[in-house]
Amino acid sequence: MNTELNDGTGRPYPQRRGRLPRELSAVTPQWLTELLGYRYPGIVVEGFEVVELKNSHTTKLRIAMQLNQVGIDAGLPVNVCLKANWSEGFESGEICELEARFYAFMRAQVSAPLPNIYYTDWDADGGGRGVVMMEDLGTSPGRFGNSQDHLGIDGVAAGLESLAVLHAALWGSEKLHDQQWLKRSMDTPIDTEQLLRMHNYSSLNTVKPEYRAILPDWLYETPELFAHAFDELAAQERQQKTPLCLVHGDSHQGNSFLRSNGERVWHDWQLVRKGTPWRDITYFMLGALTIDERRSAAADLIRHYREVLISLGAQQVLSQQQAEQQFQLWPVYGMQAWLANVDGWGQSGLPMVERFFAAAEDYQTIERLTKGKTPRRNIVLGEGARPVA
Repeated sequence: MNTELNDGTGRPYPQRRGRLPRELSAVTPQWLTELLGYRYPGIVVEGFEVVELKNSHTTKLRIAMQLNQVGIDAGLPVNVCLKANWSEGFESGEICELEARFYAFMRAQVSAPLPNIYYTDWDADGGGRGVVMMEDLGTSPGRFGNSQDHLGIDGVAAGLESLAVLHAALWGSEKLHDQQWLKRSMDTPIDTEQLLRMHNYSSLNTVKPEYRAILPDWLYETPELFAHAFDELAAQERQQKTPLCLVHGDSHQGNSFLRSNGERVWHDWQLVRKGTPWRDITYFMLGALTIDERRSAAADLIRHYREVLISLGAQQVLSQQQAEQQFQLWPVYGMQAWLANVDGWGQSGLPMVERFFAAAEDYQTIERLTKGKTPRRNIVLGEGARPVA
């Protein structure tokens, strides 16, 4: 495998020809044998059984493999999870390739706990396809996080410590800067166009009485204001001059796994970016804290995160006041993400929507982002939106 940490433009197994499968039916023992053979010469996948299939915006295929002795001697486990896009009707863009690149080029540079990875590859043809064979966390001691898990203030503090380790690992690093495949946070269409692309999914929720009961009137009366605020958030993030770090990009509890020893493993690196840490910090904190906990402890938790980050060697970290100001602007990102959530994807959106919108109201986020500013573009909600699959 080509593991040189350069600009990330290469592929780990350039000898592989052809494209990765577009359909789940093409995932066979024969295909896995060919694929894994690039890393483990002589391996044979004699067969496999499907343990679980989850199709949402991407595919998670848990399988139990029957391996020949080469595979056993190489240390591959029987149970693994394949991540790719074999979902019908939902085109996920580049996120599968992005996650595959992350595990290939960045895993060794990140000291934060990550899943074990056995194979990663992508097409690099502009189609955004990638595949990762990873540890089946569902068979590992511990449990998956869920957006509704109640961690309490101390539990959130521990989660922030794990994010500080992640952010400090490549804080201001030239290695991070050199990764040309890794986009700047809020400077790629998957980030900046999220609110517009997912409008049809948001609309599925905004018409529900339980959502209408907690959402503000302005969202229904002047919905374009939401898009204006989102554009302003993106613009201010791109203008930040502080050192950049590796950003998970989707750091809610449901994208983590708590091992039995208390270690929190972050997975689902499909929105990984280089940027400032406040996207991760706000998204995690607002999702994990109750409204009352956030009102009483947010400042102390931000202080704790800063102290840990600085203790790990990060320099030119924003002051406490500046960090709180950033925290109070970033609810908009989570408002958009959770409003477009489909509960069938595995996480319940309503409690998260309530927490993020309550924070935006407390901090006057929408007004602070948009007051006195002309919208950066003419917004037509629904135009270019992804059809509901």
